[in-house]
Amino acid sequence: MTSVPLLSSAREIAAAIRHKEVSPVEVARVHLERIERLNPKLNAFVDYQPEVVLAQACAAERAIVRGEEVGPLHGVPLSIKSAIDVAGHRCESGSRLRAGYIAAEDAPLVARLRAAGAVILGVTNTPEMLMAWETDNMLYGRTNNPWDLTRTAGGSSGGEAAAIAAGLSAGGVGSDGGGSIRVPAHFCGICGLKPTPGRIPSTGHYPKAGGPFALIGVVGPMARTVEDLRTLFAVMAGWDDVDPCAAPVEVRELQEKIVDAVPIGFFADDGRTRVTEETMAAVELAAFTLTGCGFRVEPFRPEGLEEARQRWWEFFGVAGGMILEPMLRGRESEVSPILREFIRWTGAAADHTGESLLAAWLGRDAVREKILVQMRKYPVLICPTAAIPAFRHGEREWQLDGKTVKYLDAWSYCEWWNLLGFPAVVIPMGYSEEGLPIGVQIVGRPWEEEVVLAVAARLERECGPRHAPPV
Repeated sequence: MTSVPLLSSAREIAAAIRHKEVSPVEVARVHLERIERLNPKLNAFVDYQPEVVLAQACAAERAIVRGEEVGPLHGVPLSIKSAIDVAGHRCESGSRLRAGYIAAEDAPLVARLRAAGAVILGVTNTPEMLMAWETDNMLYGRTNNPWDLTRTAGGSSGGEAAAIAAGLSAGGVGSDGGGSIRVPAHFCGICGLKPTPGRIPSTGHYPKAGGPFALIGVVGPMARTVEDLRTLFAVMAGWDDVDPCAAPVEVRELQEKIVDAVPIGFFADDGRTRVTEETMAAVELAAFTLTGCGFRVEPFRPEGLEEARQRWWEFFGVAGGMILEPMLRGRESEVSPILREFIRWTGAAADHTGESLLAAWLGRDAVREKILVQMRKYPVLICPTAAIPAFRHGEREWQLDGKTVKYLDAWSYCEWWNLLGFPAVVIPMGYSEEGLPIGVQIVGRPWEEEVVLAVAARLERECGPRHAPPV
């Protein structure tokens, strides 16, 4: 048998296993060895059990030897964010308040991955209660970026992004309420999909999706390639009766000529929050590349984005603070500085009354309608993921063209789409002066993940292979 090429895609690994070019046990051992070697530098995994991993791999190998029909992820080693239930593993969401919590059973999406043949390696680090765009907590400490260990891997799916980018895992699952899949993907040079709420069940996630959070928070795939995102999405998507936003929407195969006919709008900044010059260049390169593929791509920025940003904070910030504050009261010494900082930010606004929450909800629906009507002309949009590439640990503001970009403003390019419930894919598209990856977002209308993934896949094919992180 041949050896496992470093940083092979999940699809390549699955194909090599099906063709008996490599064994699932060998694949598992290679990834476990890489975890042992690099995790001390990255702090991506917080719970992995080599003997459990090898037992899964041995079972996968026996199935191949017996000639059984296998799933699309057979023998592929995946990781899961430690805010999602994986039977026998910690699901602490980075909080001392949940220290030692072990999931009794798999979340539905994890069960679906196992049914497709995946080998679950373990779970990855998060900020406490997922409330930050960097990953650090008082249980396990901070996760470092494989492109530069002095910088963050992002949050809240930072451990997941670092593990995938550095080859500790072939792919996995994160969650996203305000950029928590897409910002880490952008920071670490990988791909990530924030789906429409309900397309992939959030059942088994902590904090639980409910009320206004069910409208903005989702779980979704992360991987090194768009094609792997498509595979993971197809496996995990589908109805679950416990998810409050679930809908029986089947995964569709789109004809290429249908995708080619989709008009695309793009904008390189929102007119409010500055982005780096390299970020603008990455968006323009994506637009230029897709134009060369035959797409009609035109400058377009929908009206209503600033209102969407403000409404998002009313859900994520104000309502989130109201939910968290009673949980933390009297236990402040056990709470991480980053979460205390978040609670201070949310406490600057008055708590919701019934009237203000109703107004926020109605306002959300109104701005969603306004932007969807505009997107009848451009069903797909391309825009930045964030104002900056990966920042140094502890930074809270940045100077761009003589203007200050503050921490809470730098991620607004993601937050609109959470508020609106639109699917968005991040794909690497360039590098900063320091050699840090820069991703762009490809955004679509609700329930049209297949369209945005198809456009992203076309872009990926045109751009060719990418660099691996120096770690």
